[in-house]
Amino acid sequence: MKAIVVTDQSAGAAGMELQDRPEPTAAINDVIVQVHAAGFVSTEVEWPSTWTDRAGHDKAPSILGHEVAGVVTALGYGTTGLSVGQRVLGIADWHRDGTLAEYVAVESRNLAALPGDVDFTTGASLPISGLTAWQGLFQHGRLQPGQALLAHGAAGAVGTMVTQLAREAGAWVIGTGRGADREKALDFGAHEFVDLGNDELADVGNVDLVFDVIGGNVQKASAALVKTGGTLVSVVGPVEHRPADGLSIDFVVEADRVQLTEIVQRVQQERLRANIGRVASLDDAVATLTSTERREGKAVIAVRP
Repeated sequence: MKAIVVTDQSAGAAGMELQDRPEPTAAINDVIVQVHAAGFVSTEVEWPSTWTDRAGHDKAPSILGHEVAGVVTALGYGTTGLSVGQRVLGIADWHRDGTLAEYVAVESRNLAALPGDVDFTTGASLPISGLTAWQGLFQHGRLQPGQALLAHGAAGAVGTMVTQLAREAGAWVIGTGRGADREKALDFGAHEFVDLGNDELADVGNVDLVFDVIGGNVQKASAALVKTGGTLVSVVGPVEHRPADGLSIDFVVEADRVQLTEIVQRVQQERLRANIGRVASLDDAVATLTSTERREGKAVIAVRP
């Protein structure tokens, strides 16, 4: 099968290649998914799990990608809850070969049903961005109706999910980003927008929850805005700047079938919109994913037209 592979950690994203790789086999509780579309996170080549398995052994050449939408073609021993021919979406395990390939082996519990009226490209854009937003807001941030949320990167793949889910939950959403992102952030539901290049973040006032996708000085300025008892949630590693009288939490997104089903149902019901940037074929994936152009949304590779 064709797959996008990295073999040299020192080369980073520049080392991506389209190669022929063996088709995967289904282990216990696995399914084999015929990939129709796959999502990609630009920092994957920096993750230790891209290069080593759970025992710490080198696993290069490594197939990239961890978001998938496709069709189940085979079941491993003991697999329940899914069937051959079913449309699915989900997250492939961080330490295993990924989804930028014609087939991928995924633990069945990491997948949810993809309704027939949600296309594969949309499905592949949802798992990491949607679950990151859901878990950061509700599981870790404990967002409540009427609270004020400061959502950084509000025009990005995660930020647009954060904005939409928080607004639907009854929060007041203050989005941030570059000046050029203002209209997009507002279009996806932010009540206000802060241009991080020109506006003073301190002018926002106090907030109940900060959703940080940037870190550094932005995180430092944001921590000072968190109300007593509020929370700063980060997805950029251990929190360096903590609120004086609040909580700080950093987390790595986890696969969750129930939460992913909630997300895809909202898309199906037109309560949630995907934020899809460039879409390319598997043959054009290397050029697309290594482009230096600024990403305008989730990069998706259409493995099958």
